[in-house]
Amino acid sequence: MQQPIAAACALILCLFPVAEGLGKGEIDAPLKEAGAALARGDGIAAEVALRRALEHGADRSRIAAQMGEAEMLQGNLPEARHWLAPGQFSADQRAYGYRMLGRLEMDDGNLPAAGRAFDRALQIAPANADLWVDIGRLRYRGGEQLQAIAAVRRAVSLDPENVGGLLFQGQMVRDAVGPVSALPWFARAVQRAPEDTGVLGEYAATLGEVGRAKDMLLVTRRMIELDPRNPQAFYLQAVLAAQVGKNGLARRLMQRTAQAGDNVPAALLLNGILEFRAGNLATATEIFDRLWQRQPDNGSAALLLARTLYQAGEMSELVERFSPSAQRKDASPYLLTLVGRAYEALDERGKAAVFLDRASSVRPPPHMVAIAGPVPVSVLEPHWRADPDAAAQRIPLVRQMLAEGDGARAAGIAEQAAARFSGSADAQILAGDAQMMNGAYAVALRYYQQAALVRLSRPLLARMTVAYVQTGRIAQAEALIARYLNEHPMDGRVAGWGADFAAHRGDWNQFQALAARAEAQGMVADDPAMLAHYAVAALHRGDHEAAKRDALSAYRLQRSNGEVALVLAKVSASEDAGNRVARALMAKVGKIDQNLP
Repeated sequence: MQQPIAAACALILCLFPVAEGLGKGEIDAPLKEAGAALARGDGIAAEVALRRALEHGADRSRIAAQMGEAEMLQGNLPEARHWLAPGQFSADQRAYGYRMLGRLEMDDGNLPAAGRAFDRALQIAPANADLWVDIGRLRYRGGEQLQAIAAVRRAVSLDPENVGGLLFQGQMVRDAVGPVSALPWFARAVQRAPEDTGVLGEYAATLGEVGRAKDMLLVTRRMIELDPRNPQAFYLQAVLAAQVGKNGLARRLMQRTAQAGDNVPAALLLNGILEFRAGNLATATEIFDRLWQRQPDNGSAALLLARTLYQAGEMSELVERFSPSAQRKDASPYLLTLVGRAYEALDERGKAAVFLDRASSVRPPPHMVAIAGPVPVSVLEPHWRADPDAAAQRIPLVRQMLAEGDGARAAGIAEQAAARFSGSADAQILAGDAQMMNGAYAVALRYYQQAALVRLSRPLLARMTVAYVQTGRIAQAEALIARYLNEHPMDGRVAGWGADFAAHRGDWNQFQALAARAEAQGMVADDPAMLAHYAVAALHRGDHEAAKRDALSAYRLQRSNGEVALVLAKVSASEDAGNRVARALMAKVGKIDQNLP
């Protein structure tokens, strides 16, 4: 009996390697399948494959990191935490596992915990480009934007073809320099991931920013081929349609984004404009109101809401909501005009005259004017003292202090925050604003320049331009605007600023070139100052008919504006020095502003 038993045992032992090999194959195949699914962003397929591997005997520690990522891709953060939080990863998965845990904590808003998880991953894999991309995104969210730039540079240096690194670098360059310089980074990312709709979306949006509409359309069509319900693709196509006046098509395209854009400011803005153009003023009012509530510092949203109320004939609501804003020193001529016309419609001509007179003679203040909020310093300060590092507490307090005239304390708090959070663009801008409002333009400019290393937005450009002008550095202001326009060829508003500078130094060729760019973006027709410049330019080239047309158009828009009246007087005098109209206008100019020649 012993021999058959020994033979049977030997047979069983011989079968073990075969059985082990079969089990390994049954585990490796679904693991490989899960990896491919994760690479294309398919969390459901990855989870199915991983559970199959688990059924075939895969150790939990071997699949925990991948399962955590799969659950995050599906938006199931509690289940992802179930797999990642214990930190039980196989040796070859530990760096990946802690990186996924860091991402999870970031998604949950636990930034310090995310930092600790990334630190553990960094100890294991210090040269992992994906990890450095995640560290960069964490730093950016945490207000360490300059440090984020350093992290993404590290990622790209470690792996020049890393898609995440290329994408993040493109986003950083687009913010700090502009879309023209960012475009090659997105193009490289698309070459590496031609079927990634997220990468394609960034590329398409940037193509649109630089005016390459046809190329943008081709990329969005490819996005829809890959994902027939991709909301970003339809939104970008809607933007293109709206730009060329195809409002019906734009509205239909926006409807295909479903509710994806309901809480996205850019989508709300486009929807509001389309409803306004379609004559659906009640809907447009509701949309612009939502946008303004979400972004209370968005002056464009406020003006769009005011204009819509005016067009809808809601004069009482218009004056109730916007007359306080119009009474501020920094109120725009457009808002002053809307409020004044609304008072006229309500037959309150005395009040109307106050706002209309200011609209015709308003000039920007030489420094920023603080806008008072509804909550006083006495209420805001205790909240800030309880959490002095929180930007959400610090920013409204500083702005309210400035509005209430306590500039010294506001500047002190803002300066401390700028020093403590030296990599935060928001902290630098707040400190710059405090200095600007106190009239310290040179100091403000230094803070703004630091912020511009992270993000040179149009509002920051405006601040820097004012600071340059107030410190007598006009040439630097013009050079900054020129650099911005090289990167933002479709920005008609900034082209108008550049044209204004050119007009004031008498460079009419440069004025014409920049004004044409502004006009192409619809920035001239209702701007009396720009029309007056057009008249002077026409006068210089001997085109008296064009000069008269533009001067009259400017004058009809702002009859009480001394500079506009002076231009019309000069145009009239160019035809006949003794012109009665010219003499009358010159007399009017002297009454409006004795400082004008």
